[in-house]
Amino acid sequence: MARVKPIYLDNAATSHPKPESVYLAVMAALRDGGSPGRGTHHFARTADRLIFETREALAELFSGGDSAQFIFTANATSAINQALFGLLQSGDRVVTTMVEHNAVIRPLRQLQSRGVEVVKVAVDPVTGIVNKSALQQACLDKPTRLLLVNHCSNVIGTIQPVEGLGRWCHEHDILFMLDGAQSAGLLPIDLQTLAVDLFAAPGHKGLLGPQGTGFLYLKEGLKLTPLIYGGTGTNSHSDLQPENLPERLESGTLNLPGLAGLKASLQFLQQTGIDQIHLKETRFIAKLLNGLQKIEGIKIYGSGNVMLRLGAISFNLEDRDPAEVAYILDDEERISVRVGLHCAPDAHRIIGTYPTGTIRISPGYFTTEEEIERFLTVMGKISKMKRKK
Repeated sequence: MARVKPIYLDNAATSHPKPESVYLAVMAALRDGGSPGRGTHHFARTADRLIFETREALAELFSGGDSAQFIFTANATSAINQALFGLLQSGDRVVTTMVEHNAVIRPLRQLQSRGVEVVKVAVDPVTGIVNKSALQQACLDKPTRLLLVNHCSNVIGTIQPVEGLGRWCHEHDILFMLDGAQSAGLLPIDLQTLAVDLFAAPGHKGLLGPQGTGFLYLKEGLKLTPLIYGGTGTNSHSDLQPENLPERLESGTLNLPGLAGLKASLQFLQQTGIDQIHLKETRFIAKLLNGLQKIEGIKIYGSGNVMLRLGAISFNLEDRDPAEVAYILDDEERISVRVGLHCAPDAHRIIGTYPTGTIRISPGYFTTEEEIERFLTVMGKISKMKRKK
């Protein structure tokens, strides 16, 4: 008997599937060859144009002004590391929240050993939302260099109230950084309106592009020390790193096939409309929350208000190990979910699920209503199963 069609509910880790145009663009870039910034022949010029157009697409989607301010990286983690290690020095002070991802927490922990002060502001243990006034007060307790906020939690999907924070920071001579790993591509984001100084995001999650892509946005005038030095295809006569962006922060050959795929995914997002994507995501989240709430023994973490959350839902089944539930879903039902601490242990400490973690589900743009209904039906059956000894 044929097995059931697999269901993928782990889009907070990486989106799947991608738009068909993404697969085609990656293949075309591999076949066409060429290396951006490395020559003046036809293949190199074609690669240069593709990279430029991808950069322009990012600037348009995020209202980022000059596209040269968008630095390509391998992922959001690389972008965050470039931002933090390129900006902060001994004696600087950073304010952040207790629900950050390890992509932020681990670099900050290392920077603490170099003399950087790190302050983590608590969040509401039920909703995961940080109090704006508490953030601002923490910034004013001592001179602060940077306020860094996770736009959307990868554990419970909480959307942080970041509106107005950027302009407030500028009034107090503080830089404002937003981690858009879970919000980019799912929420309309205007970097100028939000007055963001640094913005990091991956290409492979909500932006629907390939793994191995990401970017860091820098507000004009902000200068970072590079993490990596080397060939940029420009100023080859000098042993000094170029001063101009994006070359200053992009040493080595860029991931042309990946960025070709990212360009295609950005075009898909523009054509579809971020507002429409957000609307569909919200509908899926509402359906999942409503369905899970009806299943006996399930505890959902985070806000019950669908307008305050996005992307990810964490839950547990009473008296059942989340890893066991995830195994049953995958092995017997071919439903892929994420289980554990999701690289955000502080968030789990806040909601009371450390060290076991939670079961996390995250639908994507290509998830179907039928898949959600099947998942809920299966969870209802699992909830009635006897616990395995």
